Amino acid sequence: MTDTAAPSYAPSYVDPARPPRRKWRLVRGVWKFLVAIKDALVLIAMLLFFGLIFAALNARQSTTAIKDGALVLDLNGSIVEQPEEQAAFAALSGQSRTRQFRLRDVVRSIDTARTDARVKVVVLDLDSFGGAYPAALGEVGDALARVRASGKPVLAYATAYTDGGYRLAANASEIWVNPLGGTIFMGPGGNQLYYKGLIDKLGVNAHVYRVGRYKSFVEPYTRADQSEDAKAASTALYGTLFAQWREAVAKARPKAQIAQFMSAPDKVILAANGNIAEANLRAGIVDKLGDRTSFGRRVAEIAGSDANKPAGNYTEIKYDAWVKANPLPTAGDSIGVLTIAGEIVDGESGPGKAAGKTIEKAVLDGLAKKTLKALVVRVDSPGGSVMASEQIRLAILEAKRQKLPVVVSMGGLAASGGYWVSTPADVIFAEPGTITGSIGIFGVVPTFENALAKIGVTSDGVKTTPLSGQPDITGGTTPMFDAIAQAGIENGYRQFVSRVAASRKMTPARVDEIGQGRVWDGGTARQIGLVDRFGTLQDAIDEAAKRAKLDPAKVHAEYLEKKPGFLATIAQDFGNDGDDDAGGGDAFAHVAADRRQMLARAVGDMKRLATSGSIQARCLECGGMGPTAVGIGDAKLLDLLLARIGF
Repeated sequence: MTDTAAPSYAPSYVDPARPPRRKWRLVRGVWKFLVAIKDALVLIAMLLFFGLIFAALNARQSTTAIKDGALVLDLNGSIVEQPEEQAAFAALSGQSRTRQFRLRDVVRSIDTARTDARVKVVVLDLDSFGGAYPAALGEVGDALARVRASGKPVLAYATAYTDGGYRLAANASEIWVNPLGGTIFMGPGGNQLYYKGLIDKLGVNAHVYRVGRYKSFVEPYTRADQSEDAKAASTALYGTLFAQWREAVAKARPKAQIAQFMSAPDKVILAANGNIAEANLRAGIVDKLGDRTSFGRRVAEIAGSDANKPAGNYTEIKYDAWVKANPLPTAGDSIGVLTIAGEIVDGESGPGKAAGKTIEKAVLDGLAKKTLKALVVRVDSPGGSVMASEQIRLAILEAKRQKLPVVVSMGGLAASGGYWVSTPADVIFAEPGTITGSIGIFGVVPTFENALAKIGVTSDGVKTTPLSGQPDITGGTTPMFDAIAQAGIENGYRQFVSRVAASRKMTPARVDEIGQGRVWDGGTARQIGLVDRFGTLQDAIDEAAKRAKLDPAKVHAEYLEKKPGFLATIAQDFGNDGDDDAGGGDAFAHVAADRRQMLARAVGDMKRLATSGSIQARCLECGGMGPTAVGIGDAKLLDLLLARIGF
């Protein structure tokens, strides 16, 4: 029998100064895991970055590859003075976006097409057109009319035309509509959302300080309906602009029986057994009924086609390639053009918003080069911060101190703060459809003492002066603060009036009479002295050149604006490369899209009420006549809200 050693159960010796191996293995494992995550994130970021560059480079249109064909203006978005800068990775992240077309690029592309033999026909695709302000529609429409007058065909197509879309299409030599679509004209106006009932239920107190009988921007927060003053002003404004629309359409298409579709659209459509497209055809509103394939065949008869491609194709010149192939001129003396587009805000911002500090820097940097012979200020803004408006005004005055002529060119709108920044001008140009005026200011301070009381929250504390803690958003404002705030607003209004009076050579009493927050169309504004002449941006540049004693034919516009960053440029090239034709849907689809826009606007209005923090010179009526798409911020906020509640 063999003896075996008994197993030992004595504990092994452990050095107390040395951590157990198990802990070391755990630490090493966690560290390797974190390093792996870091490496993976870096790799993903690099792949996204280089993938975006690769896609953008492939998406770029070559400026040397333009051949004979049809110049296609697929206006699947809105026409604006200055497009907002696109987020660099928005396209790769799957975010939907509405494109914005720069007005001067659209007009230049049409004008150059008129005289270029490579363009056999101009095609307007208005299925997803997002609109523009009346003045912008007029400028683009006039450019299309020049092409048509030259004898070059202009063909338009849509499933259903909006009022703004038809303002452009009316200038086409052939207007097509889908047989299953059709156009119903709505006219300007409609309902504005009012939040007084909601904020009362929530227990929010909106403390409003304003000057201006017609300054209606604050009414949605203080009323459940539109005041009689605001209604009268809107009726006059919309009536005039609508009359201009009808006049322009009648001039472009004198045989179109538009009046029937305005006064009794039900009778006209019922007479066609509910076939809206057929009713359009009978009234001469459109020339042809056909789907996209039929329309494509018609374009191919003029522009040519590729026999190896599906039916309905035609030789196409893409808009982005054409714009790049026809850049702005650079010869001659420099006339600075400062663009003030979008909401006027404090601080810094990218294109699409008029940030005080950003625009001030653009002006001063441009003047510092000592190459500018004059300054043209292009305004397309509903206003905003008074502080930022004054900052911009003072920067423009620096050009006058340097003895440069200053000419203002008003675009679609130059109201409230948009008019404030126009006051340094030697002369002001506008269009009959420009929306301007709205000389008045306001401030809104929301407090939440009633809302907090509903959930049992109150506030209290020690105050060393009558204004300690004011404005108190948790406890409400005091009569003393309210009196001081209102006095400050009234002082701001007096400053506004005095600046306009000095600029327009009027008495303050006269400015107050035509001020009071009243919004005017460009034609009326010229009659009452707020505007000097009718004309486009080019007319303003020519005038600036003459005032600088230069030949207008021997100058060029130098735009004083921040150039898009590298990533933003790539994102634009990548995002603009799309051949899919989703289409804008029929008239009922347009109505559904409008309702979504209204909901997004309501969500944005609530945010603005809660975050407004400065004295404002802003116009409410201006939004009813412009592009239908809401701002990117409002749209994102709505998407986030819908996602949170499960939609």
